Order: sequence, then C-alpha cells, then structure tokens
Amino acid sequence: MEKLKNYIGGKMLAPRSRSYFNNYEPAIGRPYSLVPDSDARDVQAAVEAAQSAFPAWSAMPAEERGAIMMRIAAIVRERLEPLARAESRDNGKPLWLARSVDIPRAATNFHFFGTAIQHFASEAHPMADGSVNYTLRKPLGVVGCISPWNLPLYLFTWKVAPALATGNCVVAKPSEITPKTAYLFADICRKAGLPPGVLNIVQGSGAGAGAAIVEHPEIEAISFTGGTATGQQIARTAAPMFKKLSLELGGKNPTIVFADCDYEKTIEETVRASFANQGEICLCGSRIYVERALYDRYRDDFVRRVKKLKPGDPAAKNSRQGALVSEAHLNKVLSYVDLARDEGGRILTGGKRARLRGRCKDGWFMQPTVIEGLDYSCRTNQEEIFGPVVTLQPFDSEEEALRYANGTVYGLAASVWTNDIKRAHRVADRLQSGIVWLNCWMLRDLRTPFGGMKDSGVGREGGLEALRFFTEPKNVCVKL
Repeated sequence: MEKLKNYIGGKMLAPRSRSYFNNYEPAIGRPYSLVPDSDARDVQAAVEAAQSAFPAWSAMPAEERGAIMMRIAAIVRERLEPLARAESRDNGKPLWLARSVDIPRAATNFHFFGTAIQHFASEAHPMADGSVNYTLRKPLGVVGCISPWNLPLYLFTWKVAPALATGNCVVAKPSEITPKTAYLFADICRKAGLPPGVLNIVQGSGAGAGAAIVEHPEIEAISFTGGTATGQQIARTAAPMFKKLSLELGGKNPTIVFADCDYEKTIEETVRASFANQGEICLCGSRIYVERALYDRYRDDFVRRVKKLKPGDPAAKNSRQGALVSEAHLNKVLSYVDLARDEGGRILTGGKRARLRGRCKDGWFMQPTVIEGLDYSCRTNQEEIFGPVVTLQPFDSEEEALRYANGTVYGLAASVWTNDIKRAHRVADRLQSGIVWLNCWMLRDLRTPFGGMKDSGVGREGGLEALRFFTEPKNVCVKL
C-alpha cells in the first residue's frame, strides 16, 4: 500500500517514528494506504521550518503572496478529477459531490483570500485635537490549523488560505481519517512556487500530531474544526498559554417549516439539507419542526422522497448517498437509532445498515433515516449524531417553534421556511444560531462571518473575520 508522507520545509518526509496506521476506503471497508503516525518530533521540525520561512513570507508584498495563492487555486482546478477521485475514495462521499462542490470550493478558498488580502485595510481614528490613531495589523507568526474529515480539502484550505494570505506560516494537520487530498495538495504548493516552510502538513492522529501542535509553545494560534469534546480539550490546553483560538465545533441544527412556506421548494431543499454528504456536514438540519397544520402532508411527502435516496457506490454517477466515513462512525450513528427507539421514537424509514452488492458489499453504508414521536428534550434531539438521521416534530405556535429550536446547547445554523417576510426576520433575530438561512440552505458568501454560538464554537471564520483572526492589531497614536 502507498505510504503517505509529511510535507515539511518543502520536502516530502517519512515520520520520525517510522510508524504508520491504516487509511480505509469507506465504500469497501478495507485499508488502501498508510498514514504517518507523526509525533512531537515531526511537529517540532515543522515549526522550525515555518519559523525560518516567516521573515521572508511575512515581508512579501500582499500582491505577491496573493499571486502565489491564485496559482495554487489554478492548479487545484487543473487537477480537479484526480483530487475529486481521491476525496471520494478517502471519505466515502459520492464522486459527483466531490467533483462539483469539495474541490471547486478548495480552489475558490485560495483564490478568494489571495485576492482579499490585497483589499484588507486598517482603521484610522482622528481626534478632536488633530491627533490620529491608526491600526497596524501584523501576522502572528507560526499558526496551527487542524481540519476535519467530512469536507477534507474544502475545510483544510478554508483555514490555511487566510493564514497564509495574512503572512503567517502554517503547521497544518488534516484528519487522519481522510488524509489523501492534503497529501496531494503539498505537490500543488510546490508546483505553484510556495516557498519551503510556509505551509507544513503533518499527518497523524489527534492524540499524537494534533496534541503536539496545540501544546507547542511557539505556535501562536489554533484554528480547529471538529467535535465539541475535542474543542474543549484544545481550549483547556491552549487558553492558559494565551494562544488565539478559533473553534468551529458541533451542531444540532433546527429546520423550522411554517404552513405558509413555498411547499415544493421547501420539501426539496429540506431533504437536501438533511442528507447531503450522508448528513456528515456540520450545517445539516437534523431537527425538523413543522407547523401542525402542514405536518401530516409534509411528513408523508418528506418520507416518500427520502425513501428514494438509495445508498450506492460513491463512484457511480447516480449515487446520491455514499458511505459513512468509518465503521466506528457508522456504529455510533446506528446506536442513536437504537436510542431513539428506547426514547419512544417511531422509525418512518431507514434505521439500518445498508448492504450493497459487488465491490461495496463490505462498505459502511446506512439507510437515510427519519424518526418521529420524540420530545425535543430527549437525547436523540439534544446530541450531535452527524449522520443520515433526522427527526420530525410538529409545533403549534411561533413561540413553541423557537423554544424547540433554541432548546439545545448548540447554536451553529438554522433554516426557516415561510412566505411571511416579517415573521422570517423576527424568527431569525430570535434564533440562537450563528448562521440563519431564510427559505434556502447552504447558500454561502465567503465574505460573511461563519461560526456558532453556545457550544458550537468560539470565534468566526470567513472574510474579514478570518483575516483579523490571523493578525495582531496594534494601535499607534500620533500627537500632532
């Protein structure tokens, strides 16, 4: 099997431990490559390479940094097909999804921040006596970026791009479950002319390489996307070291459907919002609350459409549902179906492992699952499942819908479906969510702040928020 390598100081290197672990293909349930089991020694080498590169990279004019980043974006587009195939194989997602969403977005991330840095302005504040305050924004130095497995290259570049654009050097760790596209990305950076040491990619486990990045005293900031429990561990370690933290964590996102919605559009989009990428997107709507007057019709039509979402080989053109990312994750999601039954839920469709024929007979597939009859406060409706499982519940009033929607420790995203524009804005204002979509879902503008409230995270990514996070502001006051 192919042995992946680390990318440190512009070179592809084996881990210092000379140890590896298996990387599995979810669709077939078998390993197909080996991931470096990197440790603190590899992270130290990456930090030293980043420190050596930092003076020249941070001093490089923004236009030149941006030009390199846009070359990276162009090469990602050129290599769309091999990157998409690698992403689909590594993650289990349908190939068409990786080809149309994940890889194009990775290219867009680098293009967006490569151009945005050229328009990044600081502030000036004149005073009544003629004095002036102006703000300087300087790169932090060496920063750590740790990305998740559900949108591997998409979210890896979402973190790395603004860090590089602002003049930082990066030690990055992709998920050990989906390492391949970050490994391929290293060659793209070399071809684009990114100077050695500016971006270093350390493969390995969260407990090994990830913890070493968080604990390293010369890494000034941590940008992490992943589970809330891991985010808590990172905060406990990094906060006493006074590192800057950006934590995009879990979600248990509500979908609120009012009886006056544009019905056909709502059905179509809320099915997509529930099961896109097998429900393995932090923004998926996993709790659907429907106004009682519409509930029976919506439930029946929703279930009818979900039954048509047949899991299939991710490489097949007509496959709408791929494999879950790992056997452990599949078993976790299935355990929540058992919990829902114990809590009195009724399985309207799905609820079981899906068995395919042919090359995918041992793959980690699950039937899209819809459950009703649960109280909003039960564990199934409170805990993040992160899979193809949604619950349905009727509501009688706007106040009740808001109580249900806000009734979890999470506050990442929500969607509201109604043709009453006043109510739409009123409900959006009262939802405890960092992102609210009105009559749409996953409509993204990269200039907007992205992140959650409550246990869904700390800080914001995207646009100016990301550029500000990766810089240190300094006020200079001039007495005239």
